[in-house]
Amino acid sequence: MTTVFDKIIELKQVSAFSKHDRLVQGIINTINDKILVPGNKLPSVNDMIKHLGFSRETIIRGYRELISRGIVDSKNRLGYFVANGSTSQLLKVALLMYNLDSFEEQFYRNFRNTLGEKIHLQVFFHHGNIEIFETILLRIKRQFGMYVIAPIPHPKSKELISPIPRNKLLMFDRYEQLDGECNHITQEFENSSYKVFTQLADEIRKFDEFIFFHSPDSLDPKEIAKAFRKFLKTHNIKGRIIKEFVPGTLEKGKVYFTLDNFAMWEMLRECNAKKLKPGKDLGILSHNDEPAKEFVGITTYSADFAQMGTMAANAILKNESIQVTVPTTLAKRKTL
Repeated sequence: MTTVFDKIIELKQVSAFSKHDRLVQGIINTINDKILVPGNKLPSVNDMIKHLGFSRETIIRGYRELISRGIVDSKNRLGYFVANGSTSQLLKVALLMYNLDSFEEQFYRNFRNTLGEKIHLQVFFHHGNIEIFETILLRIKRQFGMYVIAPIPHPKSKELISPIPRNKLLMFDRYEQLDGECNHITQEFENSSYKVFTQLADEIRKFDEFIFFHSPDSLDPKEIAKAFRKFLKTHNIKGRIIKEFVPGTLEKGKVYFTLDNFAMWEMLRECNAKKLKPGKDLGILSHNDEPAKEFVGITTYSADFAQMGTMAANAILKNESIQVTVPTTLAKRKTL
């Protein structure tokens, strides 16, 4: 007959699991497999030490996490008992994202709605600041059953994310290369951007120059700048990268590309003031689609953040491993 010790020991083959992870997940698997049901008593700390060889601190810390998630109950002098058979319904999830920009809001809404009300979700924002990112991760360390994180493109990101157990980590939006297999639902920037520029080559050729507003000091993916330079060279198109958009500098006969929504709306304001018609007098291309851009008619290319949110939530609910690169889609509209 399979025991809770067997379910914990079998997880030894999962190299990414620490002893703490094996203990917690092993007990959860035991409950999910109906080997233990609500009301059943769990082995004492001493029995766990005897059968597993784990330290007392590891056993106690594992039980405390299960108690905090509502899966296990502690009764004074009687021991530990299974409190709930629906382990996934009581999971605590930490969502660490850049900010609640309109396209990230699409991720959040689908993620929250798909998880359902019984999942405890706490949201944090790092705003692309590595110091804030580090502070948040240190503060929430070991407090959640799952960490859903949008990494910052920074040399320190790998160091900060790596200590999170792989079975408790899900990266979204950008991908950070970690040691070992890691769950992620992310987008790719270089090849997808080059493909989009190529799809738009005929439209771009109708104008005199292709201008990309991109600062090397910004958080904008540098892979897009590489794709832009490659496209100009391979398609023999005149173009350049400018650090930022300066109001009053729009010219007829140019195609302007920006990842900055504020700059894009300023361009449209200037077009209106100068009576320049986007798509005819000049072109505008934007990254990351959203309802407002669709309504106005901005040509964009984007990964589907709503789809990302749904996929992330389903992977958590089903306790499944997932490694997905979400495809990028071009939406050709009247500005190009």
